[in-house]
Amino acid sequence: MLGMSKLRVAVVGAGAAGLCAARHILARPALYDPPVVYELTENVGGTWCYEERVGCYGNGHPIPSSMYKNLRTNLPKEVMMFPDFPFDEQLPSFLPHQEVQRYLERYSQSHQVTPHIQFSTVVDEVKPISLETEGAGPKTVWEVKSSDKEGSQKMERFDSVFVCSGHYSDPCLPDIPGMEHFKGKVMHSHSYRVPEPYSGQSVVVLGAGASGLDISMELAGAKAQVILSHGKPPFTFTLPPGLRQAPPLTRVNEDGTFSFQDGSGARAQVLLLCTGYNYTFPYLRGPALGLEVRRELVSPLYRFLLPPAFPSLFIIGVCKLILPFPHFHCQVQFALRVLEGAAPLPSGPQMEEEVREHMEAQRSLGVPSKHLLRIQNEQWGYCQDLARDGGFAPIPAVTRSLYEEVWRCRNVHPQDYRKANYRLASDTQWVLKD
Repeated sequence: MLGMSKLRVAVVGAGAAGLCAARHILARPALYDPPVVYELTENVGGTWCYEERVGCYGNGHPIPSSMYKNLRTNLPKEVMMFPDFPFDEQLPSFLPHQEVQRYLERYSQSHQVTPHIQFSTVVDEVKPISLETEGAGPKTVWEVKSSDKEGSQKMERFDSVFVCSGHYSDPCLPDIPGMEHFKGKVMHSHSYRVPEPYSGQSVVVLGAGASGLDISMELAGAKAQVILSHGKPPFTFTLPPGLRQAPPLTRVNEDGTFSFQDGSGARAQVLLLCTGYNYTFPYLRGPALGLEVRRELVSPLYRFLLPPAFPSLFIIGVCKLILPFPHFHCQVQFALRVLEGAAPLPSGPQMEEEVREHMEAQRSLGVPSKHLLRIQNEQWGYCQDLARDGGFAPIPAVTRSLYEEVWRCRNVHPQDYRKANYRLASDTQWVLKD
């Protein structure tokens, strides 16, 4: 363990990852002081906290939530839950976002996290400070500068910082040749809330990830005429009336029409960008931490978690295509074991080399840089390794089994898969409810 006194930890963000970090810190009162949790908004829940407004708050800070009104989870609650905190058993497997928000509020209250959250507080800067310690050489501590809603600034010092501010709030806007010629409405899914304003309109949706497909079907259900433009293999399932597919958008022509990769074209009133989000940590100075933060990649991160040069800074949940809550659960517990000295790390240069080798191996397999943090198939072994090295219980096998079954069903019946309800029969078996 670092030093002899209790460790003081800052947590940036009170979404699922931040609440998980604070919960496990509070569970170790002999080793840690209560955490200080900084939260930009007035609520816990992060991206699950629905905000009807879009744009910016009155103080000029962007509204972080990307939640739309009718969103339902695309994962069942039986695998989505934190492994040690189940959802209400009476709820259906696929939930409206309000139920996830209630779950996170209950999680925060049950583990007494809420009293330790500083709401409506902006973290302005997190920076390392090297302190000389008697007989033990230099020690890194962290200065966290923050501002409350009245504008009062404060600086506190910590032994460690958990970055849990997520990566679904800064829209990624693609560079589309000729965009200046389009005179219709351009928006990102970050600002989409309800389908009714688009009824009767022609809409091109760019991007067919989970949100792009769901929003396209919702718009078609509201009588919009929708073209879903994407670069995936064409979907083979039946799309609802009013929705058709097109290849990637290549340019906007001088007359404001769209051209697609196959030479076809279309005219539309709305261009809705479902093109993902940028990584952004405005309070971190990447170069000073030995980190490169690009819009699609944060590197180097040893075990997708910590910068090798500063192993008391943990960036939780940076990976994509994961099962989020169990992933946070494993990362947080491993990180705390690192702080406690129970999960020793290699040297800084060794960690950097390991990250470099992994990235080179991925690139040699044809994985582009923008997908290096997508670990869908790797996530199970990754979490198992964290559990083994951190000495805590691994994610049960049934979680992977049900996750993969739902993923398969979603790809075959995207409009109907949420009708199913599941029950976990054991750590290895799930059953479909009648």
